[in-house]
Amino acid sequence: QVQLVESGGGSVQAGASLKLSCVGTGFPEFTFADFCTGWFRQVPGKDREPVACINVPGEEIYFLESVKGRFLISRENAKNTMYLQMHGLRREDSAVYYCALTNRCGGRSGYWGRGTQVTVAE
Repeated sequence: QVQLVESGGGSVQAGASLKLSCVGTGFPEFTFADFCTGWFRQVPGKDREPVACINVPGEEIYFLESVKGRFLISRENAKNTMYLQMHGLRREDSAVYYCALTNRCGGRSGYWGRGTQVTVAE
């Protein structure tokens, strides 16, 4: 059974940095390299939105203008692990962050983690 587990969230002051990690286990015949690997975030009352993704060829896609230049997505296929390095955190970055393996970047169909909370205080 495929499982994705996020870690690295927490409560920080504005301007701080956090690095989220997502480790995948239980892959029967495939690896991270076979999927688009992405991060989404969700705040109460709003839809889950894509933040960043690495597609199968390895290209990075950042969906939110507000995170460009501050967030960096990466992955280590051999370890079935992906990361989201976040710098200059702002209050509006507060959300539950989810990692996902999907068939296309920004898509919702695939495997999901349970999320990790990021809270940024002014």
